[in-house]
Order: sequence, then structure tokens, then C-alpha cells
Amino acid sequence: MKIAYIVMILTIFLTVAATASADSVTLRNGDHLTGTIIASDGKDLTLKTDFAGEIKIKWDAVKEVSSDKALYVVTSEKKTVNGTITSDGTNLIVHTSGSGEVRVPLSQVTIVRSADQQAAYEKSLHPSLVEGWKGGVNIGFALARGNSDTTNLSTGVTADRKTLTDELTVYESSIYSSNGGVNSGVTANEIMGGIKYDRNFTKRLFGFVSGDFTHDELQGLNLRSIYSGGLGWHWVSNPNTTLDLLGGVNYTRETYSRGATSTTPAMSVNRNLPGITTGEIFMHKFGASTAVTQDFYFYPDLNDISQYRFSVDAGSVTKINKWLGWQLSFSDRYVTDPPIVGTKTNDVILSTGLNVSFSH
Repeated sequence: MKIAYIVMILTIFLTVAATASADSVTLRNGDHLTGTIIASDGKDLTLKTDFAGEIKIKWDAVKEVSSDKALYVVTSEKKTVNGTITSDGTNLIVHTSGSGEVRVPLSQVTIVRSADQQAAYEKSLHPSLVEGWKGGVNIGFALARGNSDTTNLSTGVTADRKTLTDELTVYESSIYSSNGGVNSGVTANEIMGGIKYDRNFTKRLFGFVSGDFTHDELQGLNLRSIYSGGLGWHWVSNPNTTLDLLGGVNYTRETYSRGATSTTPAMSVNRNLPGITTGEIFMHKFGASTAVTQDFYFYPDLNDISQYRFSVDAGSVTKINKWLGWQLSFSDRYVTDPPIVGTKTNDVILSTGLNVSFSH
């Protein structure tokens, strides 16, 4: 009997203690809610309750609020105040440990974070190099044997790591195709890739450095390396559309070679060219499932402005589910004066297929 009595007393005590330690919200219509304050974006207050999960409450509907644990309140002036909170209808009162009561008008409250959310936010300001990556991989393969004897392989990789202050982008695309049988030989063998780093100086102005690399067997191009650096401007920047304009200088190094044939001698050419870099990078989201990207770079030679190169990369990905999508990609590389006689100035890659997205 005594044991049952003790258990009952403990149950009542724990229930009262849990209720006393809970955050509470009183609405203007008289309703009273208890739970744990999770966050606020300045318009809605999110309260996690035991009976209904997370509830979003309009600040206009809140009469009084109090928290048992310290929260982080960010004002419209980017000032962060930490402490337990109460309210008086027009102000949020933050009870700090060192500065006493700090009154923040509700109209100036932009964010409220829990301790866990604040720790995650501070970590996001300085992520490690392996964190924050998003991107996708697509591979296409076709093989025919018998009356036909062909092999085709295309690949594409994009990876992007963006923080509040900088952005790192890595990309690659390739195509390989060969015919067997009587007319055997490689009909396409091109690899393109690069890396680009941006650093924000202001909300609009940023600096960039990049390297773009191309190999094209049928053009006789062993490797073209274009190293660029300069300044850019975030012309359009919102969640659905971005447009960056940039300009700077570059150093281009090209190595070409061709083996001897029955009618032509072997040839080898090395070129080192200073140049100008101009370009634009565009992204737009159509609804929640489709995103289109496009970038264009123009590289005129400083030694001879009639000679230039340009690159165009465009693509779209439509989500099928969280990690799988359908992609379409287009890449073009142009050079005005390829030194290997008989080769063309333009090389284009067009591919489509499944895209596997990833994030870390």
C-alpha cells in the first residue's frame, strides 16, 4: 500500500514538474498551449507539443509567451540576445544572465532559435571542406554487337558547395564512341571539366578564380587549360533565379599533336596565350521539380583579338523523386583557329538520361 502511495506521489510530482518546466503560449482568444518553443521566423512561432506535434502560431495571435530554457533572439539590426523569454503583448522580453531584461519590440524580432538550432547555425558559418556539397551524377552507356559493333559512353558530374561567404563548384562531362568491324576506329573522345571558386566581398560583389580543362582526341587537342581570375556581380539573387556577371583575365595553355599518316607528317603545337575572360552564369527553378542552369564564357586573345574561344554549358534536371531525376545537358567548345589541319572549330556534346543527386 505504501509503495502504491509513493508511486502516485512521484507521478503527480513529475507531472507537475514537467508542466512547470514547459514553455507556454497564451493566445488572444484565451487558449493556453504548453510545449517547447522550437523557433520563430518573425512571423510564425513554432511550438512542439506532446499532443499535436509541431504547431505554427501567428505572432499576431499571441498574447503572452514564456520559455523555461534560454533562446537566441535575433533582431532586425542583426543583434543576437540570449536568455529565457516572456512577453507583454508588444515586446519580447529577454531575461539575459549578464544584462538583465532586454526588451525587443515584436516588430523587430526576425529569428528565434533554440540552443540546438543556434549551434547548427554557427557551425554552418564555418563548415569543413567536406560538408555542404550538393550535386548530381549521370552516366549513359550503349553497346551493340553483331551486325552492328559500337560502343558509346557519356558521363557528367556537377558538385557545388555554397556557404554564406563563398562557393566552390566542380564539373565534368565526357563522351566516348567507337565503331568496330570494317570501319573501326574512335568516332568521339572528348573530356571537359573544371573548378571554380567564388568569394563574396559584399552582398553583390565577389571575386573568382577558375580553371577550365578540355581534351579532344579528334581535334588533336591533348589538353587546353584556361586559368582565369577576376571580379563578378550578383545581378539577380533570389531562391528561384540567380544571374552572375563576371570579367577578368586568363592564361591559356594548349598542346596539340597528330601522328603521321600516309599523306601527312606528324605535327605538334604548343601555345601560351594571355587573354580576357567575360561570362555569365544563370539558374532558374520552374516549380519544385525542375531547375535549368546555363553558363557562357568568352575568351578573346590579347595578342590577337580576332582569335578567341568560348564555352557554353547548359542543362536541366527534373526530379522524379528525392534522389532521382531526368537530365538534359548541352556543352559546346569553340576555337577560331585550331592548328591541326582538317579539324573543325566546334565540338558539341548533347546527352540525356537519368541523374542521381547527392548531398552531404
